[in-house]
Formats: sequence, C-alpha cells, structure tokens
Amino acid sequence: MTDRAVRNLANLRKSASTARVLNLLRVWRDHGGTDGWRDAPLFRNPLLNRALLLKHRLRRDEVDRFRVRRTVATKIILPIDDGDLRVGGRYVFVNQTGFDRTLEESFGIPPGHPDRRILALIDDLPGLDPFLLREQLRRHGHTPDACYFNVSEADLASMAAFVSAEIAPLVDLSLGPDCDLEASNPVARLTSKIMSNSPGEDMSMLGQTLMLKPDEYEEGVFCWKGFLYYKWSLQALTGQIGGVMDSVRRVRPSGRVDAEQLAAISRARDQVRRRILLTCEATAAMLRVYDEAFQGLAAEGRPMAFREFLKDAPVLFSRLGERLGALQHIVSFWTYRMAPGRPAPDPDELIDLLTDFDLSLAGQERSVRPALAA
Repeated sequence: MTDRAVRNLANLRKSASTARVLNLLRVWRDHGGTDGWRDAPLFRNPLLNRALLLKHRLRRDEVDRFRVRRTVATKIILPIDDGDLRVGGRYVFVNQTGFDRTLEESFGIPPGHPDRRILALIDDLPGLDPFLLREQLRRHGHTPDACYFNVSEADLASMAAFVSAEIAPLVDLSLGPDCDLEASNPVARLTSKIMSNSPGEDMSMLGQTLMLKPDEYEEGVFCWKGFLYYKWSLQALTGQIGGVMDSVRRVRPSGRVDAEQLAAISRARDQVRRRILLTCEATAAMLRVYDEAFQGLAAEGRPMAFREFLKDAPVLFSRLGERLGALQHIVSFWTYRMAPGRPAPDPDELIDLLTDFDLSLAGQERSVRPALAA
C-alpha cells in the first residue's frame, strides 16, 4: 500500500462519473444502518466495503507495477479520514506486483477469501457503472444488496433534463388525464421516481402503469434506469466523439518519425476510427430495441410488453456497458492527453495509445440482438 496521498477525494466525490468511480464510503454513509447493507454486502471485509474503487488509466511510470502489460487498472483507495476526504487517501492497484501481500497486510484478506474473487470480477470490467457491475456479479453467483448499484449524484443531476424529456409521453398514461400539470409537475415527479436511489418509495402509480407487483417493482425500475443511463451516456459521448476522431486523424507525433513508425501510426489511426464508428453504430442499434419497446408502452398503451422487455433485457447490460465503457475510456483519456499546453506524444507513445484504443474496442463489434431474442 503506497503511503502518498491521492488527489482531493472530496472533489472526486462531487464530480465522479458513475462509469469510473464506485464510492463505497458513500454507500456506507447512506445505507450502513440498513439490513440490506449488513446482510448482503459487496465485500465481506469492512475496510474494503468502505473504500473507493476507480478505473484508472495507467501513467507511464505506473505500467511497470504490473507483471503483465495493461493500460487501465482498478485502483482501491482507502481514505485517511472517513470524515474529511480533503485529507486524501492511500491506494493500491488490483493485481499490481505484491498485491496478495498488500491485501493480507493492509486488509487482513488471506488467499482464498471471497473478496479476492469479487475484486477479480470487478477488475475484468471496462467500467464501474451499476448496471454492468450488477450483471457481472449476478452471472457469477454474487448478489449484493441494491444499495450498491446507484448512479452517482453528479450523473443524476446531469441526467435529469434528459430523462424528463424521454418519459414525458408517459405522464398522461401513468398519472391520469385529470392531473393538474401546472400544479403538480408530473413529469418531474415521474422522473424522480425512476431515477431515485431509493426506488421503493411511492411506487403506486408507476407500479400500476407497468403492472408490476411490489416485489417486481424495484427490478423493473432498475432496468429502466439502466437503459435511460446508457442512452444518456451515448448522447453525451456523441457530442465529443467526433472531435476525438478528428484529433486522432490530425495528430502528429513529436520528434523524429521513421518510415516504419509512420506506417504503424497511419494503420492504427484508420483502425481506431473505424472501430469507433462501428461501436457507436452497434450501441445505437441496441438502444433502438429499448426505444421500440418503450414506444409500445407510451404510444400504444401496452405496459405488459414493456414490462416483459425489462424483465428479459439485463442480458444487454453487459454489452452496452462494455461498449460504452470502451468509448468513454477513449474520449476521456484522449481529451486529457491532448489538452492544450500538453506536449504532443512521441511516436512510440502515440502508437501505444492507438494500439490500446484498438484493443479496447476490438471485442465490441458483435451484435447482441440475437442474444436478446434467444
């Protein structure tokens, strides 16, 4: 466990992206007194179950911490002071050299402990969004309480207007024609119900609309929130991906470039741009499956069909989360690395970057529609 403090965790908590940060300290603060948090924890170890987990793009001086070459790692951060995140924290990367010894010495987690398997499953993911995370754990027989799978405060605030516009057609259907639109602001109420991190609250009207029994409501709304989250994420990325693709096309490495490097850069540029386009198209096609099902509910009044779609659709979360996670990784790191004032990468770094982007997208080109229909 390294002793130097990480950057201001208070800022990280306020601005954290759901796809990048899993704030278990916040989960503990909000839900630590509940039966669900106590009886169905994500991690059994209490220290680990109050840590922050981040998907972190490795810097050049961090790559040699791993025996196997990788470019993105899962960082575990232990706040120095739970009550004041401005103090910072200590961190360790999952599977860095000496990780087993660190787990045992710092957390008291011996070899064979169940938490090691959970960390491995999380480390295999490209991102940490709650829908991808829950599906990954569920497939491997681990079902923590729902309190661990919430959208971050920062993303909830950014999503509010988008979700309101998406669900506006449902207002009359779910709240009835006699509702006073101006007095009660039903769109905002329905948005709040869907996006709430406490979905069990005030479910009567929404549950009736979807013909959900009380025990089916939480699962149905979680899946609905997932598709809204992914649709919002793709829309947000669409506004940035064009600029990134153009920058990939135009960037020139610093220093001397030999003919072999120049050819490798040209090939990698074309490949990355092609894969980005294919990944965006495949993701949009998957989300159209949701749009068609929602149209049946909002325009045709067929809640049963939409409910059945939500029941069967979590199979899409893995592919959606993987594809969007790969795109988010490319956009965020390229924007950071090519920010004004930063030096251009040398030929080897540029080749490494483009190769990493290519590999992160390489597995994202399969269609998932047959899996949904199966």
